[in-house]
Amino acid sequence: MSSSKWQPVWLILTLIILGLNLRPSMAAIGPLLEAIRASLPLSYSSLALLTMLPVMTMGVAMFIGAKLAARLGERQTLLLSLLLIGLANLARLWAGSGLQLLLTAIIAGLGIALIQALLPGMIKRSYSQHIERYMGIYVTAIMGGAALAAAISPWLEHRFGHWQSALAFWALLSLPAMLFWFWGKHGLQPLGFNKAAAKKTSGKPGVSPNVGIGSFSRIPRAWLLGLFFGLSTASYTCVLAWLAPFFIDLGWQATQAGLLLAFLTLMEVVAGLLLPTLAARSHDRRPLLLLLLLSTIGGFIGLALMPLAQPWLWAALLGIGIGGLFPLSLIVTLDHLDDYSQAGQLTAFVQGIGYLLASLSPLLAGYLKDSSSSFTLSWLLLAAVSLGMLAIAWRFDPKRHSQHFALLAH
Repeated sequence: MSSSKWQPVWLILTLIILGLNLRPSMAAIGPLLEAIRASLPLSYSSLALLTMLPVMTMGVAMFIGAKLAARLGERQTLLLSLLLIGLANLARLWAGSGLQLLLTAIIAGLGIALIQALLPGMIKRSYSQHIERYMGIYVTAIMGGAALAAAISPWLEHRFGHWQSALAFWALLSLPAMLFWFWGKHGLQPLGFNKAAAKKTSGKPGVSPNVGIGSFSRIPRAWLLGLFFGLSTASYTCVLAWLAPFFIDLGWQATQAGLLLAFLTLMEVVAGLLLPTLAARSHDRRPLLLLLLLSTIGGFIGLALMPLAQPWLWAALLGIGIGGLFPLSLIVTLDHLDDYSQAGQLTAFVQGIGYLLASLSPLLAGYLKDSSSSFTLSWLLLAAVSLGMLAIAWRFDPKRHSQHFALLAH
């Protein structure tokens, strides 16, 4: 088989193995929270930092990802990112205090952010005609890594006898990823920025070849995209941090609560696979966005008002809604610009703003838990947020996308 025929296969494998590394460092925390609290006397507000700080780090690091890649090269930057994630997870084997655990969370968040800052633009550059398909695979792998960590971590804690080993286990994922990326020769062309493509698009009306990520701060639509991504990610981070502890408070065993979180993330995997494919049928993504938001609203209301009545149904609704919103919000962002370099920078800006915003949701939910002894108010607040997002989603008319970025030409 020729090299060109191997490229799509290699790309799929690359996206899967990279994506699997991007959530276990966070998803493994929730099901192990009670075991962590038993050895580290921390409040829920303090424990929320284990999700908040890596997400906040991801937001900050999004603004330096492209600059670092321009200096080191994309291949080297992604290798560095995988190394950071692996070392952060491995260091948890010796975590004996809350501060040490928080430092590992920050380092892992930095590595995750650098990968997520680069990959969407690289996908658009290499396979712009099939962006929905490959973004779906990439996001599905991310959710799959979260599902594995949520389902297996309680079993690992029981098997090894302590939570440190269960968290450190996920460092093993980074080893094949680094080897695969280092020896890869097909797929994402990770050899630097495509200068020929940049030259080809630089003469188009409305396209400026020298656009930095900071240029988007002058454009209201970029902030609106960041707000939408951030609010949808706030739901994801809060569920990731607190769904398992919520059901443990209701009397479930840690393993059972971990399986529920794994089921939710499995539904996110299904949504991540199917929704981008459905989105490819129309350039107008709004109908799907509205359906996904309604699914999310239903899931949060169910959790708040009758959590034990149909817990698997609420998890399914949330998984479909949240799992579909993540790839579609990135696809909508990429839709706004044809130039791959600008689209990649815009996606990094949107994720940077979004992750900074989303990082606050676990902390707020932890504070509300300490204050009211319940997560119910947090679920209701997230339902209200999702309701407000319906109005934002309706503004993403594809016919007007290019108008919002006319300033880039000046």
